Amino acid sequence: MTANALTEFPVPAPETPDSPSDQQLIAALNAGDADAFEPLYLRYRDWVVALAHRFTGDESLALDVMQETFLYLLKKFPGFRLTAQMKTFLYPAVKNLSIAARRKTSRVQSTEAEQQHLAQLPAAEIAFTNSAELSAALTNLSEDHREVLLLRFVDDLSLAEIAEAISVPLGTVKSRLHHALETLRSDERAKEFFAA
Repeated sequence: MTANALTEFPVPAPETPDSPSDQQLIAALNAGDADAFEPLYLRYRDWVVALAHRFTGDESLALDVMQETFLYLLKKFPGFRLTAQMKTFLYPAVKNLSIAARRKTSRVQSTEAEQQHLAQLPAAEIAFTNSAELSAALTNLSEDHREVLLLRFVDDLSLAEIAEAISVPLGTVKSRLHHALETLRSDERAKEFFAA
């Protein structure tokens, strides 16, 4: 995996007509076919690493979170039922595992400089564009607003999928997205990206 893979926020590999769907792979895993896990893993691993990197700001932690995420998924078998898109199912796991990894790392840190570095991680999670102005504008959003904005425009989740992934009502997602866009439209650094 290249360093660019961590900052380009890849989307999961699309299902092709000749490749099994997520549901077919899950059915095969539930039936005991361990080989069905690899295509599912390959389809989502880059997206999981990029998302974990966005939360942790650290390549090594992102890779650890990816392993923990797929271990979490694997433990769901047999008997797992996917009732949403796979990204919608995996998002809360990646987020929670990332937060736990960051907390664990902060407990291990001992110097004041290292503590200051950890305090700055949320600002470092926005690296999906080459525009320094846009990155700076995004760091001014609240964490809730930034999360919804990134899920919608970077991870390409629908508003309903975002609501399910972060366990908030659909109206709250709409409100957060609206406020995030209004904030960015009023910021000179981001106006060109979020024109009305």
